[in-house]
Amino acid sequence: MKKLLGAIAFASLTSAAIAAQPLVTPDELATLASADQARVIDIRAAQDYAQGHIAGAVSAPYGRWRGPANNPGELPDLNKLTELVQSLGLTEQTHAIVVSSGANDTDFGAAARVYWTLRVLGLENLSILNGGVKAWQAAGKSLSTTPTTVAKSDFEPGINDALLVTQEQLVQATQAQQSVLVDARPNDFFTGRTRHVAARTPGTLQGAVNVEHSIWFKPGTSEVINANEAKTIAARYNLANQNQEIVSFCNTGHWAATNWFVLSELVGDKNVKLYAGSMVDWTQASSALPMDNVPGRFRQIMIDTKIWFDSL
Repeated sequence: MKKLLGAIAFASLTSAAIAAQPLVTPDELATLASADQARVIDIRAAQDYAQGHIAGAVSAPYGRWRGPANNPGELPDLNKLTELVQSLGLTEQTHAIVVSSGANDTDFGAAARVYWTLRVLGLENLSILNGGVKAWQAAGKSLSTTPTTVAKSDFEPGINDALLVTQEQLVQATQAQQSVLVDARPNDFFTGRTRHVAARTPGTLQGAVNVEHSIWFKPGTSEVINANEAKTIAARYNLANQNQEIVSFCNTGHWAATNWFVLSELVGDKNVKLYAGSMVDWTQASSALPMDNVPGRFRQIMIDTKIWFDSL
């Protein structure tokens, strides 16, 4: 009997330890998914979910977590998010594991953004399947075509302001040089050689450093590196154990969510915020806000023309 109780206690501790990990492997998820309080959230498109998903996963496509087309990084209204998390049966006791496709490093940003949103809403017991469905299948694990339905919860989330920064707050922080601004975009965006289609001006926030989201991945994969490797890279950019507030941004708070996730959840920086609207929101302000790397008018016309042709 003592051996049995000891085994049960060990299994419980092991499960709790896995549940606390921001990143889980396919094997760990296979163990966790059977727990009563676990909820696997598949954020792929509905048609991909229908073709095959992890057994027991609920469908919540990424678009449902995003803002409007003119400012997709904007955090959706609290009422909308409340309806969404309740429909997924989430409560404060739920261990929510976010699963994306795992197609590439950009895809991970979707999982990180949903993870961040759930944290903003007050949920703490969260994980991401490292490598997504692609890693799950590579590990030899099967998919199901049976849709999962769950009972609606009565969870009433709030907004944790400590994890986000508004345009107004960032203007003040920038003027006072109170924050370390981290641009997660590829270098062409940072240097003003191109812009997002919904942004009005190429360039970056004044004083920002460029830390591309892609540096946090194992070469040639969509899997995030381990915490020790992440700390080494963060130290290279003077981002480990920062005493100042760190603000992660990109075009629409997607790539930036990866930087937020790694710096906050893996490196362990205690004061990392996400500027959800990012450069699209910043450049849509009623009056021009401080920026670096803004090209001249002729170069901007060339960029605008290329974006227009690409849209055709």
